Amino acid sequence: MTEHAHTRLRVVRAGIDTYQQPVVYMHRDCPVCRSEGFAALTRVQMRVGTREVIATLNVVTGDHLAVDEVALSDAAWQAVTPEAGAYATFQHPEPAASAGALRAKVFGARLDDADCLALMRDTAANRLSDIELAAFVTACAGERLDHGETIALTRAMVAVGERLDWGGGPVLDKHCVGGLPGNRTTPIVVAIIAALGHRIPKTSSRAITSPAGTADTMEVMAPVALDLAAMRRVVEREGGCIVWGGNVRLSPADDVLIRVERPLDFDSDGQLVASVLSKKVAAGASQVLIDMPVGPTAKVRSDAAAQALAARLTVTGSAMGLNLAVLHTDGRQPVGMGIGPALEARDVLAVLRGAPGAPADLRTRALAVAGALLELAPGTPPGQGPALATQALDSGRAWAKFLAICEAQGGFSEPGEAPFQAPVVAPRAGRIAAIDNRRLAKVAKLAGAPGAALAGVVCTLRIGDPVVAGQPLYTVHAQSPGERDYALAYAQTHTDILSLETP
Repeated sequence: MTEHAHTRLRVVRAGIDTYQQPVVYMHRDCPVCRSEGFAALTRVQMRVGTREVIATLNVVTGDHLAVDEVALSDAAWQAVTPEAGAYATFQHPEPAASAGALRAKVFGARLDDADCLALMRDTAANRLSDIELAAFVTACAGERLDHGETIALTRAMVAVGERLDWGGGPVLDKHCVGGLPGNRTTPIVVAIIAALGHRIPKTSSRAITSPAGTADTMEVMAPVALDLAAMRRVVEREGGCIVWGGNVRLSPADDVLIRVERPLDFDSDGQLVASVLSKKVAAGASQVLIDMPVGPTAKVRSDAAAQALAARLTVTGSAMGLNLAVLHTDGRQPVGMGIGPALEARDVLAVLRGAPGAPADLRTRALAVAGALLELAPGTPPGQGPALATQALDSGRAWAKFLAICEAQGGFSEPGEAPFQAPVVAPRAGRIAAIDNRRLAKVAKLAGAPGAALAGVVCTLRIGDPVVAGQPLYTVHAQSPGERDYALAYAQTHTDILSLETP
């Protein structure tokens, strides 16, 4: 990029969180806007020293930004890490090489390997705007990615990111399709698998549309924002880890697509499979178990949908060289008692410690997942996976291993408790007929989860349980009275979140 005076602005920090999207702010009367013809939402290529980033422009009309300054959002600042007094230069970026493939997909064309690779390269390099990426996500929604395109997209996501090599021997991993509040089996499964001498380098996501992701829950108990070198040290020392995948950037193109999918609140089976399996391949996994909850308010709502998704996972996993199995599980109701980072962490610790009153359903599900994953590992006698998992948990070996993993990642912490709590009570006597997972999760999110780590919902009731009038159905936990009241207002207008039938 050639530097000219009319493209040069002094860099300041805006102090604005735009999530992972680099954004720059210029005054409408600044020389760069005038000479380059920049307008709001223009894509601009910015260089600071030797570092470059493509960002989205927002135009400032007030007097709080000088005409010779450019303000950088947090994501843009982190991309170029400017020194004090630094200057930035700007120009229009070259058109994205994948723009033609993106337009073709919008109009219904199939994507081949080269198309997918170009799209993921441009996605990872931030050469496509969020509007263009939203169009791509929408064009792929429903059943508009076939199996061949799913495989091509998975390969492309792997190709544009890092890929770990753990040497010889099996490397185990698991993933839950999601949609089930409180289903926080991963820390328990990782502890069990590692305690039995297997490698399980687990990268996990933060919440996209849920009250907590595995990384959010684990972060209550130990640091998760490790880089690749630190992640490798933990796994080499303890056999397993639970780290935030966004920090190790094993599939950076997928991380960008997830950012775009978050406000849209949908994805396609093809993109879900490519997202999950690209990260498994990149993490060096060889044996992978997929936990697929099926229920009317889970992400996968019917047996037919489960079979279709399982087939796509199996075909793509085979093409990527994975030994993959799918475990269909009950998705009709939450798992554990807590919904939200700290509340789910408390459940995890209770199961690992064997504490009285630990949620039996979380224990049972974690053992089922761990047992099925062990069955994929070479050397496990057929049918012995569940027994081996149970012995590792009941003996305390899994708890010891979990503590060791936490210490290796930076130290263990006990979860705290929210200062504001309020019950939502049964309006009448009856029996729990159904639980709406999505709306119960929304109550937890309105209470502040996952941003407020102590916030969420505690629900101990299950389908078939009797209740009396005035009995708490669930309890809202919040870190501020405003968030508590916001969640309660939603709960009071949706009285069938836990629906009652006459016993």
